[in-house]
Amino acid sequence: MLSNTSRILTFANAALYAVLGIFLFFMPEQLAFVFAWKVSAFVTMTIGGWCLGNGWLAFFSARRWKWSLVQPSLIYLWLFGIGETLVVILFRDKLNLVHPIAWLYLTALVANVLAAVIGLQDLIRLKPSIESTTKPVGSIFVVGLIFFVVFVGFLGYYGSAAQIGDIGTNGGIFPEVMSLFTLRSFGAFYLSLALSAVPLFWNRNRQTFLSHGFVSYGLIIFITAAAFVYIGLFDFATRPGGLLYFGAYLAVGIFFLINFFKYGTGKE
Repeated sequence: MLSNTSRILTFANAALYAVLGIFLFFMPEQLAFVFAWKVSAFVTMTIGGWCLGNGWLAFFSARRWKWSLVQPSLIYLWLFGIGETLVVILFRDKLNLVHPIAWLYLTALVANVLAAVIGLQDLIRLKPSIESTTKPVGSIFVVGLIFFVVFVGFLGYYGSAAQIGDIGTNGGIFPEVMSLFTLRSFGAFYLSLALSAVPLFWNRNRQTFLSHGFVSYGLIIFITAAAFVYIGLFDFATRPGGLLYFGAYLAVGIFFLINFFKYGTGKE
């Protein structure tokens, strides 16, 4: 497995994202106007959902700390930190650093990037092995994985390349018009999710799939909860693309919930 330093940094990431997420998720109306850039209350709560989900993911990854189980989860965390930091650098002229919540966001990203750098160094130096301790997943998992990587990867690419005014950016899927800063942040998030799942095509250990599903489950819970809180913003009759936003999270969440009851959460 990776070093103890990497594990401590992962726990630190869990704490920082949890604190940041609590503020953003439970106080979106108050903090939307003083966040690191111009966002709506719904976007603020959604980013809070990312942070709470990251806190959940980092905590349980550090608890389990076996490379064959947490490989995709740590890769996601590293990619998220690097991707969101690049977005901040790209739009640094749009940053609003007056309120402490903005500095807390940047602090969390710096700690995340540090964890990524140390983790990647450990990966090169220690070369942790992938141990297959259970039977490989069935074809339904593989089909679901293909769909997830292609669909979420497309969303990530589109969010990273589209311009405001392009198809889907005017409330077609997400119910609000985003700034380019926000759109790129969403793109980095979805790309991180998609790319981190790619190693599962080779690491088909059922415990790994279940563990990744469990440690990522906080993202599903909190992001979906934010959407339900602001469900009044969605107009499914005239903008049915909003159903994709709900449907994607609910489909993945229900799929893993069924398999948690059947096989457990991947903990060894």
